[in-house]
Amino acid sequence: MHSPVRPPIPIETLLLAYRSGIFPMADARDDSDIFWVEPRDRAILPLERFRLSTSLRKTVRADRYIVTLDAAFEDVIHACAQPRLGHPETWISDRIARSYIALHEAGHAHSVECWRVRANDDENAGHKPELLGGLYGVSFDRVFCGESMFARADNASKVALTWLVALMKRAGYQLLDCQFMTDHLASLGAIEMPQRMYMQALGRARGKPKITLMEAYNAFAKCAEGEVQPSDADRASTSPGKLIAQSLTQTS
Repeated sequence: MHSPVRPPIPIETLLLAYRSGIFPMADARDDSDIFWVEPRDRAILPLERFRLSTSLRKTVRADRYIVTLDAAFEDVIHACAQPRLGHPETWISDRIARSYIALHEAGHAHSVECWRVRANDDENAGHKPELLGGLYGVSFDRVFCGESMFARADNASKVALTWLVALMKRAGYQLLDCQFMTDHLASLGAIEMPQRMYMQALGRARGKPKITLMEAYNAFAKCAEGEVQPSDADRASTSPGKLIAQSLTQTS
């Protein structure tokens, strides 16, 4: 017997929870109950310490994927909720998904998507774009809390994360929260800190960023399209991927 359908978590409740250092999870996809998590140790990815490996830099510079922001939030969260090898169950229940979709519609949750690049216009004709990877998370003040990511092709989720870091830096964000440490995140430069220190970092990241993530995304796109004069840091190239890689190489 299925659990009764329950309403999404209120937007105000979700935002208060994130500002208080906690976040919701569920035990299974069809579980309508949620529980609140406050990790003893928190993983964060310092933007200046992001490790752009040689192979990942080449992938980003080559524009192997078309990268978008907030173009398919629902598709990304549903892809993140799919069973994975070794992880048949998910913490992203239907209720949690509906809650974050509502948060996205209110402007406080965002997704980065990676799409297949087809060889030419004839090959594109009649084909629906194929989503190959992405991530989503919650944004408030100068903080982005990454929730989940997925990949259906090599390095697709890493490319999405690379773009997110570049957009956050350009927009003036300060804190990228990864919640739980993994070997994968550690390889990209993530570090772990006690929850007490995380709360202090949240306090330091209060206030509005210089620009929105979408404005940062559009800035890279307009430079690549030649609509605006690139800065010295962007002058090395005209493709979006090269601009993204260049912006991270300047200080990494």
